Amino acid sequence: MGEPTKILLDESEQPRRWYNLVADLPTPPPPVLHPATGQPVGPDDLAPLFPMALIEQEVTTERYVDIPDEVLDVYRLWRPSPLFRAHRLEKALGTPAKIFYKYEGVSPAGSHKPNTAVPQAYYNAAAGIRRLTTETGAGQWGTALSFASAQFGLDCEVWQVRSSYDQKPYRKIMIETFGGVIHPSPSPLTAAGRAILAEHPDSPGSLGIAISEAVEVAAQHADTNYALGSVLNHVLLHQTVIGEEALLQFAKVGLTPDVIVGCTGGGSNFGGLAFPFLREKLAGAMNPVIRAVEPTSCPSLTKGVYAYDFGDTAGMTPLMKMHTLGHDFVPDPIHAGGLRYHGMSPLISHVYELGLIEAVAKSQKDCFDAGIRFARTEGIVPAPEPTHALAACIDEALACKESGEPKVILTALCGHGHLDLAAYGAFLAGEMVDHELSEEEVAAAVASLPRLS
Repeated sequence: MGEPTKILLDESEQPRRWYNLVADLPTPPPPVLHPATGQPVGPDDLAPLFPMALIEQEVTTERYVDIPDEVLDVYRLWRPSPLFRAHRLEKALGTPAKIFYKYEGVSPAGSHKPNTAVPQAYYNAAAGIRRLTTETGAGQWGTALSFASAQFGLDCEVWQVRSSYDQKPYRKIMIETFGGVIHPSPSPLTAAGRAILAEHPDSPGSLGIAISEAVEVAAQHADTNYALGSVLNHVLLHQTVIGEEALLQFAKVGLTPDVIVGCTGGGSNFGGLAFPFLREKLAGAMNPVIRAVEPTSCPSLTKGVYAYDFGDTAGMTPLMKMHTLGHDFVPDPIHAGGLRYHGMSPLISHVYELGLIEAVAKSQKDCFDAGIRFARTEGIVPAPEPTHALAACIDEALACKESGEPKVILTALCGHGHLDLAAYGAFLAGEMVDHELSEEEVAAAVASLPRLS
């Protein structure tokens, strides 16, 4: 079969630094702005929510940031993660392409999210914080932060998007097992939640609403900080351990990816895989096509506008320039709850604007079809989120079948779907429906974007 099925790294080969793409970009990303003044935010503006160490990582222009030993100690529970060659999927497709996937489902939380949850919990504990609040969509992030908080003696309070809370009851149990407290969002516990419920009592919720609730609670208590699972620079920074490991693993078999594919919601999984390879591309060491894949029902890159917007629904966060569908946008309650965010990471949005990556959108049924095909060949039931990347990988592999090109394709299988089986049940029963956001819906969604003077 050529390359081995599983490519492993020794613990001694584990990366000891995170990579910051900002250091190598031809132009810096636009600054984050204070909504009241329209001026770039400073450290003091972020201090009510984040410890200074994370604020410094958010704005750093240094190429590398050392990973603390205490974080590395926890990482060793599952890192380095394996890189697999999908021999059986290739055979089923009849493609000459070589398909590789970096599997992050081996983490304690079953996804890539602990890569940033662990350092966020560490830095907050070191700063004397006693509790973290956060939002979660499908539940991977809430699970990861609950696990990470337990490692450093922190309390963790999670607001989960109502549609995912109802769809995935075992996420709640897993979060509580790790010691977290979880609420469906919108909830009556916050002013932001009560305002939404007053207008929409049956609201399915959104990540933007859940962020508003978590931020509101954190801002009201001196011993409490907020933690975000995607979007921000420091979150993507922490996730680059994925791509750094993958580079080392490809070097072991003497290959270079021609196409890199990742699912994108807020952007942390995609950035974590792609940014180290993009560094090599910018340096002229390789030239892969880098493709982001998002849902047709929440297409921030492919249909959103590039503008300054709030990161949450209530308008409590600073303004970030990003591809957005508008902070009031409530996506269709698809099963890929981790991809239901109105905006895309400002850093990924900037890279997209520079033409360094491309983006496509996939329908829910096509994605679950790819997930079933992957499960029946490779033996892993993927979470709904990475099925988007798998669908695009299969498209690329079938194009290789037509052209005869033996391309090397890489994706990040960012989590398993063991707690998402109800979604697979809906698909197998023929009950799943697709929703593609129309141009009229996009126009209505972005109508409330903040106006900057």
